[in-house]
Amino acid sequence: MHAWLCENPTGVDALTWKELPTPTPAAGQVLLKIQAASLNFPDLLIVQNKYQMKPELPFVPGSEYAGVVEAVGEGVTHLKVGQAVACLSGTGGFGTHTLAPAKLCMPLPAGFPAVDAAAFIMTYATSHHALVDRAALKAGETVLVLGAAGGVGTAAIQIAKAMGAKVIAAASTDEKCALCKTLGADATINYSTENLRDALKTLTEGKGPDVIYDPVGGEFAEPAFRSIAWRGRYLVVGFAGGPIPSLPLNLPLLKGASLVGVFWGDFARREPQANAAMMAELAQWYGQGKIKPVIDSTMPMADLKAAYAHMGSRGVKGKLVMVN
Repeated sequence: MHAWLCENPTGVDALTWKELPTPTPAAGQVLLKIQAASLNFPDLLIVQNKYQMKPELPFVPGSEYAGVVEAVGEGVTHLKVGQAVACLSGTGGFGTHTLAPAKLCMPLPAGFPAVDAAAFIMTYATSHHALVDRAALKAGETVLVLGAAGGVGTAAIQIAKAMGAKVIAAASTDEKCALCKTLGADATINYSTENLRDALKTLTEGKGPDVIYDPVGGEFAEPAFRSIAWRGRYLVVGFAGGPIPSLPLNLPLLKGASLVGVFWGDFARREPQANAAMMAELAQWYGQGKIKPVIDSTMPMADLKAAYAHMGSRGVKGKLVMVN
């Protein structure tokens, strides 16, 4: 097998494509032949030693992937050789094979392509947990999605529309805004050229959005929160924009609004039954055509460093997927 090995987490340039012994699965593990692996923002942070999870060195990055089971370890009864699965395990995806925890593998129904499957779990699970569980979104409410053309943003648009909400998608270019409209967004804001607060006031007739989905952080967090509706819910999803913003705590008081943290990974660990039910619903929605990952492009696994550079350019719309 071959894999991208991180022996010194100083950045992407330190990764090396190496031939390694193909491992044998231990109890509770499966050996997967990887067909596709998506590139997520944490995959950049982890090779820079900036992510909250710091794996033991050396490690193979690649948090989310899909492939076919080639061998099963002791005690694994729900998966079998030849079965197609997707997995989000945090590491291991950027290679030709990996050992995956069997309990984290999602069996794929027929007709679920590996490229879509590799771009599915992180973005849709995060967005469903945020909007359905944490925000208790109701049909007819208005959702503002920041960073709406990215991986979790495009998933949030589709899930909010599937729940009957009105969606305002905010992104940094007209091209990205146009993509959001094709996904069902009712209105868009280019926050590079428009004033976010003024646009939201116009689009919501002064009421403000009921739910704000923010995977970006940075400079738009405070103006977005100042625009929130009475009893609004502000979902803190991540900080892809870089800086972690600070908010004056009188703002939630004045709007009767809630700041709501979204940590899907710990939700999945602490509430596995609820997470499994959520994933089953998402798979059903995929089969019904309600949701489908937006794939910016696919690239050969050997071109991983070029893919990292593309992601760093902020030009990605949806997800980048590496394929074997």
